[in-house]
Amino acid sequence: MDLQRVVVSAGRDMKGSKLSRDFATYFTLNARAEFPASSQQLQSPPLRREDNPSAKERGNAASSVLLHTGQKMPLIGLGTWKSNPGQVKAAVKYALSGGCRHIDCAAVYGNATEIGPDLKENVGPGKAGSREELFVTSKLWNTKHHPEDVESALRKTLADLQLEYLDLYLIHWPYAFEQGDDPFPKNADGTIRYDSMDCKETWKALEALGAKGLVRALGLSNRSSRQIDDPLSVASVRPAVLQVECHPYLAQHELIAHCQARGLGVTACSPLGSSDGAWCDPDEPVLLEEPGVLALPGKYGQSPAQILLGWQVQRKVISIPKSITRPRIRQNIHVFDSTFSPEEMKQLDSLNKSCRYIVPLLMVDGKRVPRDAGHPLHPFNDLY
Repeated sequence: MDLQRVVVSAGRDMKGSKLSRDFATYFTLNARAEFPASSQQLQSPPLRREDNPSAKERGNAASSVLLHTGQKMPLIGLGTWKSNPGQVKAAVKYALSGGCRHIDCAAVYGNATEIGPDLKENVGPGKAGSREELFVTSKLWNTKHHPEDVESALRKTLADLQLEYLDLYLIHWPYAFEQGDDPFPKNADGTIRYDSMDCKETWKALEALGAKGLVRALGLSNRSSRQIDDPLSVASVRPAVLQVECHPYLAQHELIAHCQARGLGVTACSPLGSSDGAWCDPDEPVLLEEPGVLALPGKYGQSPAQILLGWQVQRKVISIPKSITRPRIRQNIHVFDSTFSPEEMKQLDSLNKSCRYIVPLLMVDGKRVPRDAGHPLHPFNDLY
């Protein structure tokens, strides 16, 4: 297959789930993504009394899983995907002041330069939390897979976030785009221009970053089981975490078991589903309106979102729900007070439909189609 001219087609994944949502609004054909260094920013409100969490709340928010590196990774974090500049600064402050100690970022999200000053303002001696308590993840973008680009890409992320090191650095996708500064290089017909860089070479470059003290752990994102085993075959530093879409409609039971057998933790992105995509299909189910989920909040005095996050916590799956509002952020953090019965866990497990919300789309010949479905490394073409 000529990777410079991959033609993608709309359809379903191998298990029949509908490929119908966009990855983010910046994946459109006719609007090249721009990542401004600054934008109109919301002024963070002063720290209010209710923003000082009790010891119990801080203990809840700090509940974590132990990675094979020895690090404790908080089970609940703040996702920053689709949090626009001008919104994410306040969201990070709400999260930190409420006891959250886990922030998930990525270079391609385009908001790190706003998150950085907020981390500097709120993390440190006498502030909302210490750097040692904080767990920050970011991701290497597809255009920076060449080994000579890896360290400079990380150092830019560190500069943007105003940090000396990352707690976890992930390879965002298993395939490379054409090397360069355009995050979404395209052919004339709108298809992506790919690069043949072997991800195992990228992984070896990442391993050198830990030796320099720039990262504490390495990991993967948006991968199938075989794409986890590939870097493991050459790794002298084993991946610690896999981040994938995961929620009751896409429970990922087999993939989670595969990771756990190899010593990887699992982070669920979009753990509440993804109801705010730009190209939502009206026929897709809305996870937060699922009757099997709505049956539980009354019993436990929790919101549907808290039920979904509690299900992940009980499975020891890390979750990074995205929100920009103070009440929802605080609500998402405080999900450790209830324990579901085995029957209730089975009830939530049974909602699995192998339904993916997060499938990058673009426009080809006037049709919205999965961006990478024709690529031989497209992870969603595998069973799990």
